[in-house]
Amino acid sequence: MIEKVNLKENVNLIDVPFRYKRVGTLNNHMLNVLQAKNRTLDFHIHENSDEMFYCIEGEFDIEFEDGLTHLCEGDFIIIPKGTKHRPVCKELVKCLLIEVEGTLNKENTGGTYNE
Repeated sequence: MIEKVNLKENVNLIDVPFRYKRVGTLNNHMLNVLQAKNRTLDFHIHENSDEMFYCIEGEFDIEFEDGLTHLCEGDFIIIPKGTKHRPVCKELVKCLLIEVEGTLNKENTGGTYNE
């Protein structure tokens, strides 16, 4: 039987900030939830794929070379491949990331992603 997934329940199961929890796979895309706070990652680029951030709870910014985009609960943003960006999380935020399998690595997650 095909099972539903509740994003809030899954993200609330995470007991350590910055730990990615896979909640699904869509074609060759990973769906991961995570909690983050007081963290600004280094600027980075995904050369081969777009990336989507969906804000489940809280607020955070995505910084680009030409400014910030603020996301609140219920907002999402798609970052086109080749776009230099970095998440800026000042307070606790819970979000869903959707990206091509193999996109996440220790270098673009501040060393926190483990497969």
